[in-house]
Amino acid sequence: MVAINSKKNLHFGENPPEINLNSNLKRWFSRNIGLWKSNRTYFLDEVQKTYNLIMNLNIQALENKSEWESHYKFNWYPEKKYNFFNENPQFKERGEMRAFLKGHQLMRENFYLSNDEGISNIKQVDEHEMIFESSYKDWYIVEHTRLVDSDNYRFRVIYSWSKNKLKIVENHHEIKIIK
Repeated sequence: MVAINSKKNLHFGENPPEINLNSNLKRWFSRNIGLWKSNRTYFLDEVQKTYNLIMNLNIQALENKSEWESHYKFNWYPEKKYNFFNENPQFKERGEMRAFLKGHQLMRENFYLSNDEGISNIKQVDEHEMIFESSYKDWYIVEHTRLVDSDNYRFRVIYSWSKNKLKIVENHHEIKIIK
């Protein structure tokens, strides 16, 4: 890592300042800010059943103390009442997650299927798509999120393995309602 020192132009420091800035990643996250109508399909291995539901997802940028970190809040809630949540209590009908970027990682206060905090490693496919890889407890999750048509639409596909067995496959087609 290259550190900037006021006494020297550039040097390889032993204790460089904690500056994790990736403008492409921050720009991509800022393009996701807003209220999204999320048309979701869940394929659940355990019950051999497919569910379709509509959720609302609100993504907000939060003010943060450090200009080098980007903080976000994600809120979700259903468009209407669904039996899905009664039949599958591991899924949260509504909730909130706070997270911040640190380098190429998303530091999460909690996950969708758990209240555990954790880290999602981020891989950038191109300027429109990111892949998030997360592990917690017995879960390994891969999420592809792609912005489409000047960021008016998003497509997400999420694969969730528990104990090395694929348990949940999700497809989310999302339309930006409010920027």
